[in-house]
Amino acid sequence: MAHTETLEDFYKKKFNWLPDNLSQDIGHFNVFRSEDCYIPGAKPVQYSRRDFYKISLFRGKGVIHYADKSIEMDGTALVFFNPVVPYTFENLNDKHSGRFCIYKESFFTEMLRSNIHQLPMFSPGANPVYVLNAEQETIVLALFDKMLAELNSDYIFKYDLLRNYVTELIHYALKIQPSNRLYQHPDANSRITSIFTELLERQFPIESPSQRFSLRSAKDFADQLSVHVNHLNRAVRQTTGKTTTDHIMERLTSEARALLRHTNWNVSEISYCLGFEAPTHFNNFFKKQTSTTPSAFRLV
Repeated sequence: MAHTETLEDFYKKKFNWLPDNLSQDIGHFNVFRSEDCYIPGAKPVQYSRRDFYKISLFRGKGVIHYADKSIEMDGTALVFFNPVVPYTFENLNDKHSGRFCIYKESFFTEMLRSNIHQLPMFSPGANPVYVLNAEQETIVLALFDKMLAELNSDYIFKYDLLRNYVTELIHYALKIQPSNRLYQHPDANSRITSIFTELLERQFPIESPSQRFSLRSAKDFADQLSVHVNHLNRAVRQTTGKTTTDHIMERLTSEARALLRHTNWNVSEISYCLGFEAPTHFNNFFKKQTSTTPSAFRLV
């Protein structure tokens, strides 16, 4: 499988340029018309993971190869992609139209006390395709066009509004029955990874200083799943491309950012509820993950 495609790879491949704000840690968001990104004669998109989320309004005929599934599409569909699952698209006609937006996870987690991993369309083993009828297509297309218009506006709070449009798009999709034209190939690694992810997410959000994050290591999760820790690590790595510890540390960092941003708890209280034995341990962890201290992060 190819290496993980980054946002830098995406922009260089599609446009041969990079946005000025790409290196800023604000989550990055952009929205496009699919026909503007079509390159005649371009090589097929490689089967690989991306380090960003993508929501696509697809119109045409093709097959999405998504993890261990192949999903046929003929018409209009709303498709959700996440950084955990590798995918590629096999086009079966020459029509290229639609819309799509891309964003990094921190586009949401830096501002909201919600976790995008908990949404059904972004969980491991989920069906990411939502087939649309003509009326639904009109509603979804209007939301994408609002994003396009807002992104080009001078409104100072436009990224807050864009987050609302993406959230509205997600919740609209959750009201629609997903496509049944799905061919599932049994994969024990995906099932174990899905259960691991669910156990990890059950511990969040932290809602009071007395609540404590308890499953902190790969072995803790393996014991809960009644599997050997090496088996868990292999399954998670094969399914997601990251280690079990990577997922735990990333989720812990995400919650630490949210608590520092959205509560008035002191650093010692946050340190305790995230399972650290001493505030200095939390300070060292946070600085290693973010290149800044908890106190400095809170002042930004």
